[in-house]
Order: sequence, then structure tokens, then C-alpha cells
Amino acid sequence: MRSFTGAFGPFRASRHFVFALALGAGITACASGGGGAATGGESGGTAGTAGGTTAPQAAWPVKTREHVDLWLHGYAMLSDDTAKVPLFRRNYRSAIQVVKNQQNLTTQLDVNRTQLATRLRTNPGLANTQFLALYFGSWEDIKTAAGHFLETEGDPRRARDQAIQGVIAFLAGNFPNAADREWFRLFMVSLDDESTRFYHSYWLQQNRSRTGVVDALSTQWQQTYYPKFRRYLMGTQQAAGDMIVSLPIGGEGRTVGSNPTSVGTRSSIVAVTYPETDAIEAIYVFAHEVVGTIMNGVINDNTTPAQQREGLGQQYATDGLVIGGALLLQRLAPELADGYARYYLRVAGRAVPSGDPQAALRAAFPLPDNFRTAFLRQLDIVLGGI
Repeated sequence: MRSFTGAFGPFRASRHFVFALALGAGITACASGGGGAATGGESGGTAGTAGGTTAPQAAWPVKTREHVDLWLHGYAMLSDDTAKVPLFRRNYRSAIQVVKNQQNLTTQLDVNRTQLATRLRTNPGLANTQFLALYFGSWEDIKTAAGHFLETEGDPRRARDQAIQGVIAFLAGNFPNAADREWFRLFMVSLDDESTRFYHSYWLQQNRSRTGVVDALSTQWQQTYYPKFRRYLMGTQQAAGDMIVSLPIGGEGRTVGSNPTSVGTRSSIVAVTYPETDAIEAIYVFAHEVVGTIMNGVINDNTTPAQQREGLGQQYATDGLVIGGALLLQRLAPELADGYARYYLRVAGRAVPSGDPQAALRAAFPLPDNFRTAFLRQLDIVLGGI
């Protein structure tokens, strides 16, 4: 998992977006046209049973969310993705462009791409905002919140309603100055046109074609693999949450950590790859994401400020999360470990050997021995090994 500490905090070696503001009530209150998170229908659903809904007691249901995919799609179409583990599905932008060219279609996202992408490069901190959609229940909620934010020019004091003030403050932390607000305005306009003219129908078609894969994933996850992950998730304060399968994501998921100010169950959101054929790929990415709760601390404890400034912290984060996911699966579900290694070798564009993939994974993602040892020690503690 490449993650961020949040739009209010500095960029760190880990990219686990931990945010302590309770937004749910405020967003719902200010969204006159939108409701909460979708629980069914074509714009968002929960997989797991023949009827399309999972059992109520499921602690980590598998879900789809069109607005999350649309938001990440926008960033994928603007970004030059050169990361070792790509931030989006490999060749995603070029594949989408082929589809749009076949339809002879140009949207406002295409027209405004150069302007939007230039600002992203000028202000790399805007990359943090790709997590924003995970805090909203629908595209209508995001548009309503954006309307309040832009109308008040990002000043919560100009809103009379306390709930709306909270949402404006949240967005102001992500888009703090006039240039960033203008970027956000143009991005919203462009993305809304993209949704209307292209992405909504594309998303529905892709979901229909992958229904069997999502059902298989939900069944395997709830019946076989969630029970194996349960102790680890409980021990790392990730007892409950949603696994969202997302079309733009490849091996690099997106995680929103537990909200410590929320009432009731602490809940996380982990967005993972939306497999085309092999449902287990989503569980590989899930392991890569949830291991960050331990690995991020290991990296911070073993990386000096000078190394952070030199960029080694980010390098260790990339390598550490891939290797950490492999080590976690070796403990929890060893039958998945070699498949995980082959998957991340492919994601990174590395050759997949016919022999032992673990050795090739360690060579491709070299993690210092002291990091590995510290991680395994913490894993033992979490799993009750010592």
C-alpha cells in the first residue's frame, strides 16, 4: 500500500491516509440530493449472495462504488505513472484512451487534461486528494460538498450550518489556496462531464462483465480467507471495514484508516484491484494494504530524518509493503504466498521465474534485514506468537 498520512499532514514514507475528523453526519446533512453509501443498484453494490447483498454480520464485505472509481479514474487519466508499483492498473490510461477513440469521444477531462496535469506536477501535494472520494457516499455527495466549498471560497465561517462548516473545513485542508480551489473546480467540472458522457456507461458495462468474479471473491473471502485474516485485523485495529474493488487500481491499493472519533465500530476502507478473471488478486492487494499498520511503524522507527530527506523512506515503504504482504500471507494463508509473489512481480514489470517466486520477489523489492526482523517481531506480537 502506498498511502498518505492525510491531506492535513505532511507526505511521509507510508501513504496510509489516517484522518481523525468525523465527516459522516456533516456530509449527509449538506448533501440535499445524495444519500449515504450505496447498498445496491448499479452505482454501488455489495457482493456475497445470490441476491446481491452480503450477510449483515460480515465484518469486511466486498463492495463496488462507482464514485470511488470515477474519482480515481480522473487521477489516473492525469498522472504520469512511473512508480515501481504503479499507482494505477498498468497501462490504464492508454487502454481507456483506446476505448474513447473507438467511440470518437472527447470529454472535458480530455480537453482540460494539460491544464489539470500541469497543476498536479506543480503541486505534488494534490496527489493526497485522490483519497477524498473514500469519505463520501456518492458522486452527488461530492458535488454538493464541492458546491458549498467553492461558494464560500473555502472559508467555513461563511457557512451558517455547523455540519456544512465541517465539510468545508475538510475540503479546505485538501485545497488550501485559491490556485488549488480553481484546480478542484475545473477537475469537478471535467469529471462530471466524463461521467455523463463516458464513464458511467463504461463502469456499468465493466461491472456486468465481472459479476461472476466479484461473487467468487466475496465467497472465497468470507468463507475461507477472512477467518484466516481475522486475528491480524483485530490485532491491528482493523476489525471492521469495507473491501472496495476498484477498476483503476492495480497492485497499489488505497486505504482510509479507522476513524478514532467515530461512534461504535471502528471501520476502515480498503480499495483494491477489481480482478478481470482471478478473484484472488483482490486478496493479494488487500494483504499488501493492511500490512501497512505494522510496516509503516517499522519504517519510521528504522529510518533517520536524513534518509527520509533523501527519499529512502519512500523506497523502503514501496519495498516493505510488498515484502510485508508476502510475509503476512506466509503466516496466515501460505497457499497464497507464491501467487502473491508472482502477481507483484508482474505488477512491477519484472520477469516471473518458473522456479521459486519468493527469491525473485526479494530481489525485486530488497528490504534491509533489520526491517524484516522488526516486522516479523511485531507480527508475532499481533498474532499472539510471543
